[in-house]
Amino acid sequence: MIRPETLGDHAAIHEVNRLAFGEEGEARLIAALRDGGYVRVSLVAEEAGRVVGHILFSDLSIVTPQGVVEALSLAPLAVVPDCQRQGIGSALVREGLRACTEAGHRIVLVVGHPEFYPRFDFTAQSAERLLSPYAGPAFMALELAPGALEGVEGEVRYPPPFGDL
Repeated sequence: MIRPETLGDHAAIHEVNRLAFGEEGEARLIAALRDGGYVRVSLVAEEAGRVVGHILFSDLSIVTPQGVVEALSLAPLAVVPDCQRQGIGSALVREGLRACTEAGHRIVLVVGHPEFYPRFDFTAQSAERLLSPYAGPAFMALELAPGALEGVEGEVRYPPPFGDL
């Protein structure tokens, strides 16, 4: 079952991310993004009453000569090791993108596995006119609204908590 996170899920989300990444960085990032008010969509995957996965979408800005274009960052996506490769991460991405679209968001950026995210229509080509601290084939973009990235060229600015990763 995939559902929005609740206050009662925070400790479980911390643990999911700690286990999935083998360290505390992403779990601390999530807490800092929450504390800073940057979180837009946060979902958990629950199996038999246990939180086994989590996905987070937070604010980011693309600064262009014409002004600021608001977008979202998909980060992190985590599934506990004993539940990986069972489709939970894919289900979280699909449901997360649906929730973002439903909320009126237009652009999502991700730094992730170039073999995984293209199945959800993320492409490095869509992000090539964006200057980011992250580059290469792992930096990808997705238009949730057709044409949302048309003519968008500028600098991607992640919220301050990303600088602490």
